[in-house]
Amino acid sequence: MSEEGVNPQRRRLLLATSGLGAVGTVFALTPFVLSMMPSARAKAAGAPVEVDISKVEPGQLLTVEWRGKPVWILRRTPEMLKALTEDEKFLADPKSSVAEQQPTYAQNTTRSLKPEFLVLVGICTHLGCSPAQRLVAGTASGLGDDWPGGFFCPCHGSKFDLAGRVFKNVPAPTNLQVPPYSFISDTRIAIGVDKQGAA
Repeated sequence: MSEEGVNPQRRRLLLATSGLGAVGTVFALTPFVLSMMPSARAKAAGAPVEVDISKVEPGQLLTVEWRGKPVWILRRTPEMLKALTEDEKFLADPKSSVAEQQPTYAQNTTRSLKPEFLVLVGICTHLGCSPAQRLVAGTASGLGDDWPGGFFCPCHGSKFDLAGRVFKNVPAPTNLQVPPYSFISDTRIAIGVDKQGAA
């Protein structure tokens, strides 16, 4: 092909315009591509959460956030643990038979790795309200003399014992969820991952 008749200024202008167009396209697409990547906050929302439980006294409940949900860590007293076997006749699923509600290592009476510490997602399994803590047994809870202690959902009246097991004849269909968790040490828990690596 002959270069006769080709305007060098026009060629430079076309090359410069093409280059600027390419740069402009990259600048225009960058925010769009970056918006598709998860933010640091979104990544952290799914990451395991480490919790120091060294200062949690017997009978005290600590609330932390994991994946945007409240997670309760309750350090149960010997009296609270004793109540778990006494209230089974009032429970809809005392043996925690719905497998999706807890890891296999929490499919027991205490629904925990260590009986003293309970770890629960604090969201009612009925419509997603957050139950109130009514940890004290008896009339002091406002739920009657026979109340063994546990959690009461004020939205529709669902009741759960001190292992998060649902009572019979309430709207909630299943026990409160136990998230995957593991003990890093005697004083630290990792919520969101267990020793088998489940998340």
